[in-house]
Amino acid sequence: MDPKDLARQLVVEQYPDARAAWLGGSVARGDASSTSDLDITVLLDGPPAPLRKSLEYGGWPVELFVHTEKSLAYFSDKDQKRRQPTMMRLVGESVVLLDRDGSGAHFQQAGQAEVAAGPAPLSTSELELLRYTITGLLDDLADASGDVRTALCSALWQDAARLLLTGARHWSGTGKGLLREVMAYDESQGTDHATALMDGVRAEDDSLVEEVDRILQPYGGRLFSGFELTGTTP
Repeated sequence: MDPKDLARQLVVEQYPDARAAWLGGSVARGDASSTSDLDITVLLDGPPAPLRKSLEYGGWPVELFVHTEKSLAYFSDKDQKRRQPTMMRLVGESVVLLDRDGSGAHFQQAGQAEVAAGPAPLSTSELELLRYTITGLLDDLADASGDVRTALCSALWQDAARLLLTGARHWSGTGKGLLREVMAYDESQGTDHATALMDGVRAEDDSLVEEVDRILQPYGGRLFSGFELTGTTP
């Protein structure tokens, strides 16, 4: 059975009162692999929601996200604050499986608009904290080797990628999603940061340091002396 039809069948069977449902992720994008799952979001009028559940259905692994309008708004707002559009993409970049009252199309279009608008700009304190964190990793990397170097490189490319993306008001991500966002940024800007970062992680030379300094440069470069972080009293 076509995975879209299978996903629709699951929703109808398990959530007969659903107002809307969407199939997102790699299957909806058309780049699914042999290990991909079905990312299904369901909209209900009321409880039980929100719910995240993993299961197998029709030979497919399924990630099921059950929401109300209130919980959709809550998680979209949370994604805005962390600049990672997980919920917006799951619904906005999707195939509508079910739409009983127009909410399927409405929330899909709203998600697309939020993704297209991009995240809020970094505040001065957020930018300085990223620069300071990256500077510390670069200093630690200077005399590191073996497993310590591998661990530092893993953290460094991700923090540098987040600065690259969020500094330019482009969405960020985690894991393979972060790399996918850097690749999308490169495609739109005609740059090669994804390749340079990954080549630098693998190389036993200073190429990663050079690439990270290249990313830092538009924001004032490395930051240590003069950095301050104020907090609130608990």
